[in-house]
Amino acid sequence: SARNPMTGTPARPRSVVIHAHFYQPPREEPSLELVEREPNAAPWHDWNQRIERDCYRTVVAARLIAPDGGILNVVNTLEQISFNVGPTLAAWLERETPDTWRAMLEADRSSATRLGGHGNAMAMPYHHLILPLATRRDKETEVRWGIADFRRCYGREPEGMWLPETAVDDETLDVLAAEGIRFTVLAPHQVEGAPAGGGPGRYTTANGRSIALFAYDGPLSHGVAFGPLISDAKAWAAQMLDCESPAADAMLVSIATDGETYGHHHAFGEMALASVLARIAADPDARIENFGSYLARHPATHPVGLLGPSSWSCSHGVERWRANCGCRTAAGTSQAWRAPLRQALDQLAVGLHRIFAAESAPLLTDPWRARDAYTTVGLPSHLPVRARELLEMERNALRMFTSCGWFFDDIGGLESLVCLRYAARAIDLAGPSAAELEVAFRERLSAAVSNDPEVGTGQDIYDRAARPSHPGGIRAAAGFAALRALVPDRVRSVIGAYLVGPDGEGRVLVRHRRTGVSESFDTSLGRPDRLGVVVAVRREAAAAPAEVKLAELPEYERTEIEQLFRRELCAGLLTEPERAEIVLGTSAYPRSIADALTRLLPPEPTAADTVDPEQLERALDLLALERIEVPFDAQTRFHRALTRGSAELRRELAPLAVRFGFSPSAGAPPAP
Repeated sequence: SARNPMTGTPARPRSVVIHAHFYQPPREEPSLELVEREPNAAPWHDWNQRIERDCYRTVVAARLIAPDGGILNVVNTLEQISFNVGPTLAAWLERETPDTWRAMLEADRSSATRLGGHGNAMAMPYHHLILPLATRRDKETEVRWGIADFRRCYGREPEGMWLPETAVDDETLDVLAAEGIRFTVLAPHQVEGAPAGGGPGRYTTANGRSIALFAYDGPLSHGVAFGPLISDAKAWAAQMLDCESPAADAMLVSIATDGETYGHHHAFGEMALASVLARIAADPDARIENFGSYLARHPATHPVGLLGPSSWSCSHGVERWRANCGCRTAAGTSQAWRAPLRQALDQLAVGLHRIFAAESAPLLTDPWRARDAYTTVGLPSHLPVRARELLEMERNALRMFTSCGWFFDDIGGLESLVCLRYAARAIDLAGPSAAELEVAFRERLSAAVSNDPEVGTGQDIYDRAARPSHPGGIRAAAGFAALRALVPDRVRSVIGAYLVGPDGEGRVLVRHRRTGVSESFDTSLGRPDRLGVVVAVRREAAAAPAEVKLAELPEYERTEIEQLFRRELCAGLLTEPERAEIVLGTSAYPRSIADALTRLLPPEPTAADTVDPEQLERALDLLALERIEVPFDAQTRFHRALTRGSAELRRELAPLAVRFGFSPSAGAPPAP
């Protein structure tokens, strides 16, 4: 018989599908709907930005390397692989990295042209919820939002839908089938009686609806996601092409991994992917396609069962998102906090849904249908403000169940905090019942105990970090007022979720873009010190003002004010040659300002006339602004002056001792 020239095995036509699930949790702080700086993502602003640089921009422009080491080609790998992009991530990409997002959309269009209308993109429920743990109504809303967002982005109906964590049960599949989804993809351990050859099985739900189930190759997928195949394109391609199957006329080899595998989890993984695709494309017996195109040629007829509820990342079903099942990323920690966190959010959701049903009845013809229509597009501006607040409350009631909040090892992580922030925002919108809901919620959270005693409980995290120090409208008004007073040419009219503008002398008008709530605030600005800003914000003249400090302003406004401080403090501190060296890169800015502080202190402690305490304070303020420690040599010179200088010099320097890192008693005469 004929033999495959690449592998040496008997020639046998087969289809190859590589699926990439691209997703990051939503990172917006919900009172302002802005992504705040995440220091552990440095040098990038936040993890979305860092991962986009590592992965999303690279998979759409992967380098194929020639034997001589030069670049042979630049390819958009998404034109050849099946993929889905979580809608919350897609919204961020569309807004923040439009070039990358356009390349993803083009990949779907290109693949649809190549594969007879079957594009590579799959849909996903709008939020990354564990659907088997959600009510049917919430399942339906999430799936409908996901479909609506897919239509908006890709301009077509979705054929398949990727399930978060591939978490599935009968009701989840029934909802997908009822909404017109033709197939989904699961791990092999989730499907009972999968057909030979990797093709689709036909699952019939308890309600009699049918949907096709594809089971990806588990060992191959693991070898790519966790190694060693991701670092050996030749071995990876060979294993996909050498898979044995008795179904010679309908052979499908498919793998599925997180999309972040390609460049973020594994540096240069996108180059390995591009190389594998090139190798498979060169095989005359292989066809690179997607699940939709394969299903069109090979309809699902083989009946299969479901082993559920189950997921691809928890060997205990879906317990990872509600129990201390033992699944974790590191040994030695307890996840007993997962159950009370789930219970607290479940009970909160019941209360929120009850409020929505009661209050929206006179405002909306069909409240739950209105919720299903409430996506991120086409905001219902014609609706009463309270109706829009209630719909926004429901949006937060869904996103507070984002699965990442339970996936990792401790409730003190950013992922759990984000879920608690969404809960806080939902409570804010609950109206007269908000206080009662919050009391019960906080009490339940007290049972969710962190592994770190310093973190405390879920209640501590909620009080300390989830609840904003001030409502979003007040922070937006304060940010606008601060820039208007200090840096008027940098004022912006949109601050996250708010439209902001002047409303008469000293007043600021803010309007929430989703709810339509408008408020007018009286504002006044104070400068307690060189690095301080306090904006007093009040609704009514007789009301006590909210005092918003610099650290509490929205990030853009805070950064612009810090830039102003930087310019003020640098003036007269750095010499022209030093500024030129910084611009040219021959001297680092931190080094220059540290040297400037040292230079202000005389090497001889008796030289009192050369010390300018005010300049010292300016230099210390600048180091504090840049979070730079006082340099060793500056401390040494300061100590000499403080202990051996003239009496006058010592009096002038004593108030600065603590800022230089010394005890308040440093330089004092020894006790008798």
